[in-house]
Amino acid sequence: MLADKTVKEFLDETASNNPVPGGGSIAAESGATAAALVEMVANLTIGKKKYVEVEEEMKVAAKLAKKFRETLLEDIDRDAKAFDEVMKAFKMAKETDEEKAVRREAIQEATKEAANVPLEVAKKAYEVMDLAEFVVKKGNKNAVTDGAVAAMLARTAVLSALYNVKINLGSIKDEAYVAQVTKEVEKLEAKAKSQEKEILKSVVL
Repeated sequence: MLADKTVKEFLDETASNNPVPGGGSIAAESGATAAALVEMVANLTIGKKKYVEVEEEMKVAAKLAKKFRETLLEDIDRDAKAFDEVMKAFKMAKETDEEKAVRREAIQEATKEAANVPLEVAKKAYEVMDLAEFVVKKGNKNAVTDGAVAAMLARTAVLSALYNVKINLGSIKDEAYVAQVTKEVEKLEAKAKSQEKEILKSVVL
């Protein structure tokens, strides 16, 4: 499991000539790191007299951030697996017309999954941005820059994951699926870019 490697091992694996982990896995890792920072800021706020009014909200934020941290960690390997399935499909037999048809269908289905996984990552990372905005605005001011870094990492995770969606869409023949996902991608990209700007505006140093 990629997610179980040490930081050094994971980076060494990324730097190798293996195609995975690639940008999709890194997007998921960035989202998980962003969630961890949100969780940290929330935990640094909980129990402080100065922030007693938002303590319960911070507990909820910490719980949600933990959930995203854990699921995005799983997505590191899900993305790598999705890529591997595409490669397996391309290696299927293609001697007969029947084999070619089966192979084409397998490639299309695997490629859709390779688009679906990073799309899910992008959606989760965007929700992490919402949590980052909350801790930046209402959390412990001594950790406001940590919240800002969480927002920037989450934004990077969103956009990075969406790049992986788009590159896969180019190989998908299902026009209705491509049109629907393209709309989702464009909307999410715009929202992530806009929200990052709004969050960083509220960072007072």
